[in-house]
Amino acid sequence: MSELSHVDHEGRARMVDVSAKSDTTRIAVAAGELRTTAEVVALVRADDLPKADVLSTARIAGIAGAKKTSELIPLCHQLALSSVRVEFDFTDTAITIEATAKTKGPTGVEMEALTAVAVAGLTLHDMVKAVDPAATLTDVRLLTKEGGKHGHWERPAEESASGPSTGEDLAAGAETPEATEPEFDEAEHSAVVLVASTGVAAGTRVDTTGPLLVDWLTGLGFAVRGPLVYADAEIEFGLADALRFEPHLVVSTGGTGASPTDATPEATLAVLDRELPGVAEAIRQRGTAKFPLAALSRGVAGLAGHSVIVNLPGSPGGVRDGIAVLEPLLGHLLAQVAGGGSHDNG
Repeated sequence: MSELSHVDHEGRARMVDVSAKSDTTRIAVAAGELRTTAEVVALVRADDLPKADVLSTARIAGIAGAKKTSELIPLCHQLALSSVRVEFDFTDTAITIEATAKTKGPTGVEMEALTAVAVAGLTLHDMVKAVDPAATLTDVRLLTKEGGKHGHWERPAEESASGPSTGEDLAAGAETPEATEPEFDEAEHSAVVLVASTGVAAGTRVDTTGPLLVDWLTGLGFAVRGPLVYADAEIEFGLADALRFEPHLVVSTGGTGASPTDATPEATLAVLDRELPGVAEAIRQRGTAKFPLAALSRGVAGLAGHSVIVNLPGSPGGVRDGIAVLEPLLGHLLAQVAGGGSHDNG
């Protein structure tokens, strides 16, 4: 039978000794929601409350809360957090919250992610209470965690409510498993489009590649999630987000060059179980035939579990080259990954 780690054999509370554990990259994602009124949601979206800027204030509070977790929860370890990300989305009558915390160390960051959600939610409540004192912070929960000897853990789908990344309606709750399943899991083939661009993430550039990939994949009959947009420095979080529901295909665009900020290939290699070097080379060769500088692309391709991941350059031309290479391969490739392919292609 499982035992409580924070209770010793005499039933007394204790802080777990983690000195013998090895340092690994630890990532945790948590979510929650503030249920309120349609009026409040409209005001927050329009940034029209007396206490503005609502979301920026709540985001900063959530990050600060994560950093103070060991001071707020007595038995938590002090952690050197390398990143905390807090995101919001909206339904008709709720503001959804999702927090991602990351560290490299001997113990996990679940409590930091959960604290970020809770503090961000409480800050939202403080900001909106003049309009809706009955607002309710609810469903604070861990979604996924990575790292340590137990590796990947993910909340079972029937227990999960969709967060900001999926855009599902949380206000209705999880009355049935169907209400919480993402649409892309229902299709024969699911795909996620991931955009690595600091400018697009900051709102200073227009995304010209993500919509192109979405249109292409939708035309092939895929159920598509995205584009998910992440800054170059946050692309590893983007990949974790993209892989959360184990899609058949993840196509990224951007961050494949030689710039110091281009980190997509490294982040992708960190999650791959097996590479598909021929796919990446074919994409490079097609681009180089028309544009010699395409040879500088460092994009990779491979398998993470049963998900195919392909990196494409961050230009419309590079994306079109990738589409031209991938389209005739996808059917056979996905069949092989699913265990249905029998051909030996060398």
